[in-house]
Amino acid sequence: MTAGQPGTVALVTHPACLGHRPHAGHAERPERLARVLAALEADRFRALARLEAPAATEAELCRVHEEAYVRGVLTREVPEGEVVALDVDTDQSSGSAEAALRAAGGAILGVDLVLGGGAKRVFVATRPPGHHAVRAGAMGFCIFSNAAVAALHARARWGVRRVAVVDFDVHHGNGTAEAFAPDADLFYASSHQMPLYPGTGKASERGVAGNVVNAPLAPGGGGGEFRAAWSETLLPALVAFAPELLIVSAGFDAHRADPLAQLELETDDFTWISERLLEAAGQCCGGRLVSLLEGGYDLDALAAAAAAHVAALLDA
Repeated sequence: MTAGQPGTVALVTHPACLGHRPHAGHAERPERLARVLAALEADRFRALARLEAPAATEAELCRVHEEAYVRGVLTREVPEGEVVALDVDTDQSSGSAEAALRAAGGAILGVDLVLGGGAKRVFVATRPPGHHAVRAGAMGFCIFSNAAVAALHARARWGVRRVAVVDFDVHHGNGTAEAFAPDADLFYASSHQMPLYPGTGKASERGVAGNVVNAPLAPGGGGGEFRAAWSETLLPALVAFAPELLIVSAGFDAHRADPLAQLELETDDFTWISERLLEAAGQCCGGRLVSLLEGGYDLDALAAAAAAHVAALLDA
């Protein structure tokens, strides 16, 4: 399917992403993606151009990850119905390698669409998520660092120098921060609960040139604290950085209903941050925005918040 006209908003996904199956009872389960996609079947979202995520190549992944780690994931044989633990929180099943390739490849396609003129904005609805994956391994439900892979692809294929990733997942995206911190032309901004897994993301963590900006939020914080962090700290830093492309790590686990954290956001708060990020993209980079699904573990809250986010992308 083609993406349509340059003003199109595209949805990128792939059925293989449902084939990543961690152990029974794992929070990052296939139903998460299924519920998001079901919500995006509503009439409200009929205008979305729908595309299948390609598989990322090893070379694309190795811009961020060590070759030995990538090869290990892609060549590991996992019997059907079994899992191999990649770390204490992250499993690999028989379908995980393809799912992870499609998740990273979907992020890459999103970049190609917005930089190549095939779409104005893109939501990549894939799994596993990516923002905890580090250079040498899986971490925190994440296998490949999808946002970082997409950012470095933008440089390699499109010659884009300054790329920003902003992250409103309730957990700090330590993997993205690790990839970006040494490079002054990459920018990472995050709001997240602290203390909480993975334990990184202090305000004092600033990167090589102030290019990492963290806004930790105390447990129990709600929309007021969240909006203040973005309005007063993160959004001004993003605009000052003046990226040529904006990538969003869109996690919805700061919702008050989420079982893995203790922030108190409502669905309206995700509409608000989506609108503010769209405004920033319009100001900085011609509206070019690629949004990647990260966390969110209460199925009802995830579906509602993700739908609100995509509605904002359509309304911009």
